[in-house]
Amino acid sequence: MIWMTWRQFRAQALVGLGALVLLAVYLVVLGGQIHDAYDDTLAHCATRDACAGPLGAFADRYSLQTDLLGYLLLAVPGAIGVFWGAPLVARELEAGTHRLAWNQSVTRGRWLAAKLGLVGLLSVATAGLYSLLLTWAAGPVTTVLNNRFEPVLFASRNLAPLAYAAFSFVLGATLGLVLRRAVPAMAATLVVFAALQIAVPALVRPHYQAPIRTSVPLTAELIGRLTKIGTYGDIGGLRIPGGPWVVETSAILDSSGKEVGHTPWFQDCMDHSSLSELPTCLAKGNVHVEIAEQPADRYWTFQYLETALFTALTAILAALAFWRIRRHPV
Repeated sequence: MIWMTWRQFRAQALVGLGALVLLAVYLVVLGGQIHDAYDDTLAHCATRDACAGPLGAFADRYSLQTDLLGYLLLAVPGAIGVFWGAPLVARELEAGTHRLAWNQSVTRGRWLAAKLGLVGLLSVATAGLYSLLLTWAAGPVTTVLNNRFEPVLFASRNLAPLAYAAFSFVLGATLGLVLRRAVPAMAATLVVFAALQIAVPALVRPHYQAPIRTSVPLTAELIGRLTKIGTYGDIGGLRIPGGPWVVETSAILDSSGKEVGHTPWFQDCMDHSSLSELPTCLAKGNVHVEIAEQPADRYWTFQYLETALFTALTAILAALAFWRIRRHPV
């Protein structure tokens, strides 16, 4: 059965592996450039504190490339589920070739296990190799920015992509078995996987552990790095030194804990300060925000928990597939 499964799957596998080889070569070359540039930047700095500016410029130079590669890796598990998982069983059911296999000495369960085992292993290996190379190549940039909890970085580094690939593949295969048509199964796989990739970071991941609530004084430096300052004091893109994940952020508050958005001095700063002057003007008001954060040292715990979550979902889908195939009419 393993040989037959490989014969049926080898065209898709060779195309995918060919693309992976090309991508791996690019990542090795890019990673070498990034590591050399990082070492060269550090070599020209007397101390690490004096290197903040050059390291920031180094990170800016390569962050776009590494971010795009991260987005691409987010799409790889979905593509595996759509193009490798969904047609795997559905194509056999559409063509009727399953009847020949099921009337031989091979049981339905063994037939499905061979398909899920071989192609599933290749799926996990593909995502794993990509994740390993990207994690290594972008390592210095991630170290400088200290933002491993960013949604794209978290989902495209280390262990999580392996669990996503396994889940997406088994999801596609199970939907193909249930729907019995390749194209509808491919579409359903894409919709379900995309929905989970949006829902989990927003609704589930922040609650793996209870966030810590604390107060953060807004210095001119922190204000200058914000991505949003609303007309009435709401802010966005707050980055705390040390790399924690800021889950919730209040509006800007004064020393007594009241929102400053409607106060005359705040509106005066907003209306009459240039972009370069605004951080200093606001910081003079002795302002702060209340936040809920996930500390940076929880990163690996969250990686393990998310990997376990998607592994459990994969096991449930696989069990459903084996239950369904035993009741599938010939």
